[in-house]
Amino acid sequence: METTGIVRRPTAERVRDTTERLAAERDVWVSTAHPDHGPHQVPLWFLWDGRAVWLCTGATSVTVRNVRAEPRVRLALPDTFDVVLLQGEAECFTETEVPAPAAEAFAAEFGWDPRGEEGSFVYLRVVPRAVRAWRGEPELRGRAVMRDGKWLEQPPVPRP
Repeated sequence: METTGIVRRPTAERVRDTTERLAAERDVWVSTAHPDHGPHQVPLWFLWDGRAVWLCTGATSVTVRNVRAEPRVRLALPDTFDVVLLQGEAECFTETEVPAPAAEAFAAEFGWDPRGEEGSFVYLRVVPRAVRAWRGEPELRGRAVMRDGKWLEQPPVPRP
């Protein structure tokens, strides 16, 4: 791994960079596991609302079946150098149960509203309990930026 020129960021900077990426990016790898069938990983669009990650997928998908059996999930932004990993429990919401602000924000972000599609979809909300973020080997030690659902440094307040 090339680490020349990498400077270890303070925790506050890594928290800021992490929350900015969560607000700006659209794809996340979702890892679930079924007690009988093992692990499953899939990329999905996501929306960060400042507290939770919102995803949406088909109601009969392996992801939804796994979450209903075992709600613990891991999420990873798709960059192997600027790593962001989230861990939490997913909560399922049908199209009629999903809070309107979350569904409307999801539709606005992606130009796609699953509530108007044929077939059934499920929204998943993941409130992170742990977040790790690092860039290269110099940041491996101390890579945790959230523990027990609390940022180790307060993230900046989003600008209106």
